[in-house]
Amino acid sequence: MIQLSLLIACAIVLHIIETMLPVIQIFFLPGVKLGLANIITLLALIIFGFRESVSVVALRSILASLLIGTFFSVTFFLSLAGALGSSMVMGIIYTLGKNYFSIVVISVLGAIFHNISQLLLASVLISQIEIFVYLPYLLLFSVPTGLFVGLVVKYLLIKVEFR
Repeated sequence: MIQLSLLIACAIVLHIIETMLPVIQIFFLPGVKLGLANIITLLALIIFGFRESVSVVALRSILASLLIGTFFSVTFFLSLAGALGSSMVMGIIYTLGKNYFSIVVISVLGAIFHNISQLLLASVLISQIEIFVYLPYLLLFSVPTGLFVGLVVKYLLIKVEFR
């Protein structure tokens, strides 16, 4: 329980730090972010399992949004949708296919589904499916950010002893 609480605290700190970083604005796209809190999500998945990683994501999203003042805003719901969609996909792939997919590939797929989940919710909120025209541009950034997160997790698992 203590280790899980520490992971949640780390995820909250990373989430807040990321909101302080300058947002990359390219081709009129909304901000592209590194997804630093997903490092903790993936660690929680590998160390504790699927259910616990979803708990980390939900608590991180709620508590961080309370701390930065975005709770129940559109930003909160988009962030939560992306985080839950990403963690669900990573959890399913890790649970069913960890012998076939590396941590880095699982992370990249999580980053891709983070964007897909956010676009799905945004299309419902604005009642326009045309927002998916942004998906190819978002995928250009989700692949390298997913690679970054996956490589950090891979390194952490090698260098840091958990449990």
